[in-house]
Amino acid sequence: MIRVAVIGCGNIGTILAKAIDEGVVGAAVLVALYDVEAKRCRVLASRLRRQSPRIVEGLEELLSTGPHVVVEAASQEAVRQYGPRVLEAGADLVALSVGALMDEALRRRLAEAARRHGRRVYVPSGALAGLDAVYALSLDEIRRVRLVTRKPPRSLGLPEEPPGPVTLYRGPAGEAVKRFPANVNVAAALSLAAGREAEVEVVADPGVEQNIHEVYVDAEASRLYVRVENRPSPSNPRTSLLAALSAIALLRRLADEAIWIL
Repeated sequence: MIRVAVIGCGNIGTILAKAIDEGVVGAAVLVALYDVEAKRCRVLASRLRRQSPRIVEGLEELLSTGPHVVVEAASQEAVRQYGPRVLEAGADLVALSVGALMDEALRRRLAEAARRHGRRVYVPSGALAGLDAVYALSLDEIRRVRLVTRKPPRSLGLPEEPPGPVTLYRGPAGEAVKRFPANVNVAAALSLAAGREAEVEVVADPGVEQNIHEVYVDAEASRLYVRVENRPSPSNPRTSLLAALSAIALLRRLADEAIWIL
């Protein structure tokens, strides 16, 4: 039985907590909820039927509940502010705001804390597919890695719908996650898997209803192309439902005692 605490009770945090409550994750208990807006925690807790997590007022109180795993489902800033302390306290960290890990200094700090305290930092695959293959290719030689993200304009926060596709950004992943912190965490996940910074293009397209990610990898061993068409999360069009499901799947693997780990 793994003990799980959640930081961030918004869209993805709510989906995760309900999955634990409904037994989808498996042998897991939800021990604590924290959000800078305490009302979100109370609303979420009221929607749970089986679990009775403590609603806490800060990180130290959350850690006092003894979690084995702390899931960050809040923001890139939450990873920076809470991530190292979570590891130092002896819990594993699941970082959903992967864009924060494009900060090399933070990544190094988290890695040092994890090694020193025998813990791990887990990064879900998010709204992408094929990251296992990208990581495998990184062990040989990747010449180029590129991501094209295409979303409905409203998902990218545009106040008015353009008459046709508009490229909002073209450049390195590190800058992309700063400009679109709620939209292109996938760029960071792809970069981490590839072991090099991905080239990113962000397109607002009024002609699409789904969040579309296209991955292009040119490597010595293989050329890879993956296209993922994701349904936006019903309660937050900026994120894909698959992103939440990937986090649930990760927690399920951590809680599962099965021999086969996919």
